[in-house]
Amino acid sequence: MQRLYPLKFREIFKEKVWGGNRMKGLLDKNYDPLPNCGESWELSAVEDYVSVVKNGFLQDNDLRELIEIYMGDLVGDKVFDLFGTEFPLLVKFLDTADYLSVQVHPDDAIAKERHGSQGKTEMWYVVDAQPGAEIIVGFSQEVDRQTFLKHLEQNTLRQILNIEKAKAGDVFFLPAGRIHAIGAGITLCEIQQSSDVTYRIYDWDRPGLDGKMRELHLDQALDVMDYKVQPSYKTAYEPRLNGQTSLVKNPYFTTNMLALDKAMEMDYFFLDSFVLYVCLQGGCNIEYPWGNETIKKGETILLPAEIKNVKLIPAGQCKLLETYIH
Repeated sequence: MQRLYPLKFREIFKEKVWGGNRMKGLLDKNYDPLPNCGESWELSAVEDYVSVVKNGFLQDNDLRELIEIYMGDLVGDKVFDLFGTEFPLLVKFLDTADYLSVQVHPDDAIAKERHGSQGKTEMWYVVDAQPGAEIIVGFSQEVDRQTFLKHLEQNTLRQILNIEKAKAGDVFFLPAGRIHAIGAGITLCEIQQSSDVTYRIYDWDRPGLDGKMRELHLDQALDVMDYKVQPSYKTAYEPRLNGQTSLVKNPYFTTNMLALDKAMEMDYFFLDSFVLYVCLQGGCNIEYPWGNETIKKGETILLPAEIKNVKLIPAGQCKLLETYIH
């Protein structure tokens, strides 16, 4: 059997009622003939949206087929024992010309009971934000279910929601149960559990792409929402040049920032997991013991678990998100 190598996948482009047109210029995504691209699914094993390889001898095989064949060599023995052929993460780019719905996601227990699915804990890395762009994440004050419903009925939700001005480089961690919405004029990378379960709470009184009002899931959302207020919702971090900067660490995934302008050796000998690289700036060559691959801005690569060390050689300044399961 030929050895595994860093895998690239064909994007799955999605038109959205709130979708923007900036992925072409910012991330070199060609989503023609769609009139907009709200989401580019970079790596997915969600039912009906399973990613297909676009490079090397495994071209045209899908992610689930590869896990069936290569098992722990691809995803790591520990990850395979936990998830089997279900790839545990979903990676997307989102681009907005309007607000997403105000929404919330269930945790593992409720998602499994109601939908036979994983829960949805996620993180956002803001790639670009137009002046004044907003992100809604969490509450700005302590509320309970009754207070929340009163504001929803009176159309005064904004009074109790935490609204952040978004800028490039911002990181937000969204555990299941945290209310959120992305505002207009934002391009971001989303890394999340492999789930497409979303409970819409408020959709700005607008119709969907088919001209009909989109379904809301208020009763389900009320049961899963975390009403507590947090002291801060934005992740504080100090980027280290030519080093690894921790952004998010939780039971579902660990994500670090790699900012480099010179070659950097990465050792994954003690990591029993695949590694994902999402390139946010520049590009680099990925050298591994039996070959090499390149990555550029807007691309995502799956580094199989059997590749235990790589050398990242940037072309100028390069920024990568590095994600794995610990």
